[in-house]
Amino acid sequence: MTFFEKLENQLISKQSYLCVGLDPVWEKIPPHLPRTPEGLLEFLLKIVDETKAYAAVFKPNFAYFEILGASGMEVLQELIRKIPEEIPVIGDAKRGDVGHSAEMYAKAVFETFECDAVTVTPYQGEDALRPFLAYRERGVFVLCLTSNPGAADFQLPEMHLQVAKKVKEWNVAGNAGLVVGATRPENIAAVRKNSGQMPFLIPGVGAQGGDLEKTLIAAEDGSKIPYLINASRSILYAASGEDYAQQAGDAAKRLRDQINLCRSNL
Repeated sequence: MTFFEKLENQLISKQSYLCVGLDPVWEKIPPHLPRTPEGLLEFLLKIVDETKAYAAVFKPNFAYFEILGASGMEVLQELIRKIPEEIPVIGDAKRGDVGHSAEMYAKAVFETFECDAVTVTPYQGEDALRPFLAYRERGVFVLCLTSNPGAADFQLPEMHLQVAKKVKEWNVAGNAGLVVGATRPENIAAVRKNSGQMPFLIPGVGAQGGDLEKTLIAAEDGSKIPYLINASRSILYAASGEDYAQQAGDAAKRLRDQINLCRSNL
């Protein structure tokens, strides 16, 4: 089953466009958990267990595991293995390199870590993304307009639109999408005009304060999967007590319901 087939099944069964980001920070993990790889895995698996009823997809960010060295990567691999098989996983690795290096990155994310999809950077051109897009059953989300302030240095005012046009050209297998930040809803409609129908992975709605309703209006494309709304910190760290996982589940449900309410009003 392809990434987008798995994703569509989740959207239908859960009525959810929610992506839960798994970005663990030691300092924010509830204090009763041990500061060990085992404690980190326990934290994440309980979050997954309480949010899986509302999450269409999970998105672990590789950076938060890489900082812990080999043990962190072992936790990441075990986490991905224990996420229910029917729920797709986006490896938020933001890979981008040339030639054989890109091939190795693609094999690592898709074969070694067994992710269903990946995030990549486009600025080295089509040949750098070709090894990822060649995995036609996997999803490839290309950074287009990110949610950080520094996006204005290169992506604005025009480059993000060029990225959208190029990814539309490269999307011959129909397995590409774009990362588009919710902190700039005024730009999302222009991206959509250039990209046509393809899924947007949209960070920035939770802790970063993006406007959900404006974002959904701008990103809509009439397809079955117009977008995924990502939230990480606002769900992972909804509480710091022993009920942290239950509180994370409640936060995920609230956001899932808020997204659906906004969609019903469009």
